[in-house]
Amino acid sequence: MLALRLARGSRPLVQLRRLLVAAASAATGFLLLYVLAQATVRPGGSFPQLLWALLPVAATAQFAVAVARTDPATRPLEGLDAVGLGPVRLTLAGAISTAVACTLGSALALAAFLHLRGDLVGLPFDGAGAGLLHADRPLPVAAALTLMTLVPLAASVTTAVALRPHPAPTPQTGLPWGIALTACGLAVEAAFGRGAAGMAAGWTLTAAGLALAGPGLAYACGTLVQAVRPGALRLLAGRALQEEAPRLGRPLGVLCAVGAGALTAAALADRGTAPLPLGPLTAPAALLVVLCASATLLTSAVEARQARSATRETLLDLGAPGTVLRTAATLRATALVIVCVPLSWGVAQLTSLALTR
Repeated sequence: MLALRLARGSRPLVQLRRLLVAAASAATGFLLLYVLAQATVRPGGSFPQLLWALLPVAATAQFAVAVARTDPATRPLEGLDAVGLGPVRLTLAGAISTAVACTLGSALALAAFLHLRGDLVGLPFDGAGAGLLHADRPLPVAAALTLMTLVPLAASVTTAVALRPHPAPTPQTGLPWGIALTACGLAVEAAFGRGAAGMAAGWTLTAAGLALAGPGLAYACGTLVQAVRPGALRLLAGRALQEEAPRLGRPLGVLCAVGAGALTAAALADRGTAPLPLGPLTAPAALLVVLCASATLLTSAVEARQARSATRETLLDLGAPGTVLRTAATLRATALVIVCVPLSWGVAQLTSLALTR
C-alpha cells in the first residue's frame, strides 16, 4: 500500500519513466510468448531462441533499476526513519513499484498476444497475427503464465539488490574481471559460434564483461581528462567523471556491448551470414535492446546530475559561470565517446573474426 501511495503521488516525469518500464516489459513479454509459440512447432530449436530472448529481459531489468534509482520515493530523506521509512522499507517500496509496472506490461503483452492469435475476439485486428503466432497450435497456459512472471520477478529482485544499503564500490575493481569475461566470450564465439546456442552464450559473456568493466573504463576516462598539467576546467570535469563512474559505468558498458553487436550484425550482413535467431522478430528485439540500453544510460545520467546538484549550486554561489559547468559536461561526454567508440569497434571486429573462422 505504501508503494502504491508513493507511486500515485509522484511527479509526471517519474510516472512517464514508470510507463516506459511497463512498455519495455510489455515488448519483452510479447517476445517471450512468441518464443513459446515457436516452441510448440519446433521444440528442439526453442532453447537457443530462449537464450537470445533473455538479452531483452536483462536490458529491461537494467532499465527498471535505473528508473527506480532516480525515483524520489526510493531516496532516503532526513526524518523518515522516525516514521518507519528507513532504507529497508524504501528498498522494498522501490521493488514493489517496479514489480507493479512490469506486471502491468506483462499483462498487456499477454492480452495483445492472445488478441493477435485470435483467442480474444471482438476487437479490431483480432487474429491478425494468427500465422506468425501459430494460432493453430494450443498455447501452454502454465508455461505462458510462468514466462509472464519472468520480467517482473527479474526486475524487482534486481531493483531490491541495487537499492539495498551497501558501501560504494571502488570503480576500478571490476576492470580485470570484465576484461577476462570479454575474452572468455570471444573464445566461446570462436569455438562454438556457428551454433545458435554457442553464439548466444558467447555474446552474453562478452556483454557481461563489458558491463563489468564499464565503471573502470569511466574512471579511466576521468583520469585521461586530468592528464598532463590540467587546468581548473579539466580538473572539474575529470573529478566529476571519476565520481560518476559507479553510476554511469555499467550502463555505458552495456551500451558499448550493444554498439559492438550492431556493428557485428552489420558486418555479417555484408557477408550474407547475418543470423536471425528470433526469426521475423529479430529486428524488433534488437531495437528493444538498443532503446533500453540508451534509456538506461540517459536515466543514469539524470541520477548523476541529481547527485551533483549540491555541488553545482555551491559552484554557482561562488560565482562560477554557467558556461564553465556546461563546458565541463561536454568535456566529460567527449572523453567517454573517444574511449567507447573505438572500444565498441574493436570488440565488433574481434567478434566478426571469431564468428567467421
